[in-house]
Amino acid sequence: MAKDKDKKGKAEAPEQRAPEAARHSAKEKPRLRARFEKELAPVLMKELNLKNPMAVPRLHKIVVNMGVGEATQNAKILDPTVNQLGQITGQKPVITRAKKSIAAFKVRENMPIGAMVTLRGDRMYEFIDRLMNVVLPRVRDFRGVSTKSFDGRGNYTLGLHDQLIFPEIDYAKVDKMKGMNVTIVTTAGTDDQARSLLKHLGMPFRA
Repeated sequence: MAKDKDKKGKAEAPEQRAPEAARHSAKEKPRLRARFEKELAPVLMKELNLKNPMAVPRLHKIVVNMGVGEATQNAKILDPTVNQLGQITGQKPVITRAKKSIAAFKVRENMPIGAMVTLRGDRMYEFIDRLMNVVLPRVRDFRGVSTKSFDGRGNYTLGLHDQLIFPEIDYAKVDKMKGMNVTIVTTAGTDDQARSLLKHLGMPFRA
């Protein structure tokens, strides 16, 4: 009987310690996400005259895309792009491929032509926070982003001329500057709602 009790005690010990371990390993929310949920969502609800908190527009995902036309001639040219995009976003990119053949550009269907990352959740909030507060201010003669880059469905696309404005990229290791598109997909039903959301989040729109 004593041995049975000892075995039972040992078996239960890990279960008793598990909640404590989980509590210590819990990750803190990104500051922009916490601020949105605590401060900005109620402000938007009042500003847009919404009655249901679930109707408040919010970020859904962010897609960062880098096209590499030269990859049609040499697929290895994509390697630096994939590495740099991974450094910028903190997530492994996927290779984008041509959906159809275009003879004039020597592009065949399914040929690799770029790299893309889709960010959601905490990584999405961390990325847009860095983009607005660290990256965009590094652009030479920056005067704000355009208010006309919405697609009519509450989504916003921002074009960046090169990857060197991201502090994660080492200038000495870049052989060629590459532009990218950052598409911010929101749950907003209109462009006006999406504009209000991004403005409150801190997007530096041009006056």
